[in-house]
Amino acid sequence: MGEHYFELQVKVDKFREEVESFLLDQIYTGIEERDGWLILRGEESFDTLIPKLKEYVSALEELFQTPIQLEIHQEKKRNRDWIEEYRHSVTPIEVGDFYIRPSWEESRPNKMEIVIDPALAFGSGHHDTTRGCLTFIQKVVKPGVSFLDVGTGSGILAIGAGKLGARVSACDTDWQAVQSAKKNAKLNGVEFNELWQGSVIGLTHCYEIVTANITADVLLFLASDLKRVARDYLILSGIIEKYRDKILKKYRELELVDEINSNGWVTLLLKGKDEKK
Repeated sequence: MGEHYFELQVKVDKFREEVESFLLDQIYTGIEERDGWLILRGEESFDTLIPKLKEYVSALEELFQTPIQLEIHQEKKRNRDWIEEYRHSVTPIEVGDFYIRPSWEESRPNKMEIVIDPALAFGSGHHDTTRGCLTFIQKVVKPGVSFLDVGTGSGILAIGAGKLGARVSACDTDWQAVQSAKKNAKLNGVEFNELWQGSVIGLTHCYEIVTANITADVLLFLASDLKRVARDYLILSGIIEKYRDKILKKYRELELVDEINSNGWVTLLLKGKDEKK
């Protein structure tokens, strides 16, 4: 770890969930929430992210015809090993049969372990969307099924499916995410059948189960591709509650099997209707 790190603080007076969702889709080192601020940290500056964030907020203002007060502060700070400090606030969690822990915590017998360290906070299992996906993965994944995780991030969903015996594939548009997913898979003894930088656009191969824990606007944009590549089940998350109906309308060809709503975040379990098969 270098001598310095960068900290970006973001606050909006409205559409906070939308902004958080946007940031989670743009960065890969997790977000801390404190006193109304969204705090991002990383070894590289956020100079390329800030214009994208301003553009996104401007688009929200235009779409909803309302002004949004956006505050942004970026600082370069001397490294006090903030990841080490953050460790003290990260505790293991259970999601069904999965026991998700950082590498320094003790194993738990009779549980299916997934080891993810806190530098990758989103995708460590602590976010409501990740837990929702892991819950549905346990419900539908059987040994030998083909599984694709779109926007894999830390790789936690693909790793979970691999622990259940699936033949796992994953992709992410972020190169750093691909590298971290590869590293975490090795740490957990899971081997990817495929892992690539990119998305599902134009993909012709189908998978029995597909997960996509990304933002609602990306789910809308990728709808035709996701519906095409998911043969049996499609798990969607990263959806703010108020966009649930819009997502379901876009995916209306599929049957809603189950859904989880946790703290305003929605996870959907969809499958092909009988007439589609």
